[in-house]
Amino acid sequence: MNAPAPAARVAPAAGLERFSFNQATARHWPLEEVVAGCVAAGVPGIGLWREPVAEYGLDRAAALVRDTGLTVTSLCRGGFFTTPGWRDENRRAIEEAATLGTRELVLVSGGLPPGSRDVDGARRMVADAIADLAPEAAAAGVRLAIEPLHPMFCADRCVVATLGQALDIAERFAPEVVGVVVDTYHVWWDDAVYDQITRAGTRIAAFQVADWVTPLPEGVLLGRGLPGEGTVELRRLREAADAAGYAGPVEVEVFHADLWSRPGPDILAATIDSYLTHVP
Repeated sequence: MNAPAPAARVAPAAGLERFSFNQATARHWPLEEVVAGCVAAGVPGIGLWREPVAEYGLDRAAALVRDTGLTVTSLCRGGFFTTPGWRDENRRAIEEAATLGTRELVLVSGGLPPGSRDVDGARRMVADAIADLAPEAAAAGVRLAIEPLHPMFCADRCVVATLGQALDIAERFAPEVVGVVVDTYHVWWDDAVYDQITRAGTRIAAFQVADWVTPLPEGVLLGRGLPGEGTVELRRLREAADAAGYAGPVEVEVFHADLWSRPGPDILAATIDSYLTHVP
């Protein structure tokens, strides 16, 4: 069952009406402080991650965001369907999303099974797993939001590498049950991305923003930059999503060690400034 709605939502600051701060952008900032910082800055939305929510306590976290008036714009992450135990783990993730009051559960699909080179087979496993979970997600009022990741993550993290591949799976289900995530960091390079955004339409469950900065760090996962620091046409991608009918939150999600080393309030201020300059 979804958590009760708060009595009053955060009144957004000018220009931040659609802005959401993803918790991972300030990875080391404790949850209570992140929430308080967002409220003080007039940030209306927050994207949460399962691990820090579990550390704080699921019910406590749900009460915290509810009582402060923040909207939980997404929960990350479910998925990893090519690993043992995926079914029970994703059932828990659906329940957590419902408890936190968010409709969108972001799915990172998982890489190749150990010892496998069969990427087509791995994608079939992902589609079958989503079909297995879809009825339970629908009953909980949670949408399974398939996030394609850049192809460099295909082997170990996500065999769904393009928005088109994500839509090929999502279109087997009702749009309110299975949607897709448009993450600028992962899709900007694709020459078909604008056609696929149009195709996605109401299936766009979340729009996430990060820039592509080079050189990529060792391990590449922490190569995301704040808006304006890299090479991505962020505003063009956001305008394309809007034109396709998406009117939801714009969530800034950045993983970078240098950014994480800064105090949480400084990270939030820098994120807001870069968002206002380069995204709306």
